[in-house]
Amino acid sequence: MLWRALGARWRQLFGDFSRLGVSFEWHELDAGLEVDWAPSFHPESIELCLNLSGSGEVVLRDDVVRIEAWTAGFYRQGSDPLRARRFGTQPHQFITVELSSVFLARHLDGSFAGLHPLVSETVAGRRLLSALGRVEPLDTRLRDLVASLRQPPVLASAQALWYQAKAVELMGEFFFQPPTQDELFCHRHHRVARDRVERAMALLRRDLPDPPTLEQLGREVGCSPFYLSRTFSKETGRTIPQYLRQLRLERAAELLKAGALNVTEVALEVGYSSLSHFSQAFHQQFGCCPGLYPVATSTQKASGTVLKD
Repeated sequence: MLWRALGARWRQLFGDFSRLGVSFEWHELDAGLEVDWAPSFHPESIELCLNLSGSGEVVLRDDVVRIEAWTAGFYRQGSDPLRARRFGTQPHQFITVELSSVFLARHLDGSFAGLHPLVSETVAGRRLLSALGRVEPLDTRLRDLVASLRQPPVLASAQALWYQAKAVELMGEFFFQPPTQDELFCHRHHRVARDRVERAMALLRRDLPDPPTLEQLGREVGCSPFYLSRTFSKETGRTIPQYLRQLRLERAAELLKAGALNVTEVALEVGYSSLSHFSQAFHQQFGCCPGLYPVATSTQKASGTVLKD
């Protein structure tokens, strides 16, 4: 197993890909170096990644799907290999849902209308090339769904039925898309809102020391600051300042592990003018002060544990 070889935590929550055609798997990794993620993919399957923390990407020729914290993305491992990586110096926590073409066909037979092309091709059962789907933010409702996957709210005797129902629910959430013609207003409205949030996230990542103001973000994405703030919270489950704080602290952790900058320099590099505020925020996020972070992560890695958000 790829992750266990790297000293990571891996646990099968439910399923058996070979026998049932579906598998829910929990992954937890604190890699000091960049990790090749692709060897964990099942051939001839669609994998849905529900990403809680850390960043990764899946690459097919010149196309890239980048999966950030609190987003979900899917892709198909076909006859040609995908390339993938999990970025180093980040704690990674994510759930993968691996679905065979047989499982998909059993539950989606006759439901081709509105299916994402990647999924409909897989259901058709032809010999397939690899393909990339789309990435969406996990809103509050979907975060609750993801959390339930780790602790099912049913008796053990009912969990097989419950997990298979959740697989079908997730297929309904992520594998269908609105019609391109005569698109329903509510779907179009949601798509526009999601696009604005993704654009705002990209703008915040671009310049952590001097990020755009809420007013500047609103102008860039084409809506009022109040509407953007409300939409961002609804789509991601976090406010814009909370998301920016997470970005800054994750970047600070990367810089501290690299060891080229001291704590004060790292604080300034990610946009903190107060060292005390930086240290307090970092301790809340990672459970130790920034000066001890490289030592703490090395110790925890040696003992087989992983820092959590």
